[in-house]
Amino acid sequence: MSTLTSDRIRQTATKLGLTHLSDVITELVDRAEATQMGYLDFVDLLLEEELVLREGRRFRNALKLSRLPHHKTLDEFDFAFQPGIDVRKVRDLATLEFVRAKSNVVLLGPGVIRG
Repeated sequence: MSTLTSDRIRQTATKLGLTHLSDVITELVDRAEATQMGYLDFVDLLLEEELVLREGRRFRNALKLSRLPHHKTLDEFDFAFQPGIDVRKVRDLATLEFVRAKSNVVLLGPGVIRG
């Protein structure tokens, strides 16, 4: 990609509010060329890259606005504190496979999971 074209894409992306795209366009073009990506796949890659960044920002802002005291992930959960919980079942639930399968999940009482 020529420098002139690259600069024009960066300027246009900035004007459109696609700030992340203007920062990573060179890497994305290199990746597309290396894998001989088709035009539609490349456009999909560009849009997906910007969308992932925006959704991440939206999530972080919503979390900040919620004023929850701590943000913890499942990886940080201390399963030893609650030995009645089956770690494998919790990790299976975290994949959300039950949603795709249109199954129900019921959480009953202290540490009992049935699906």
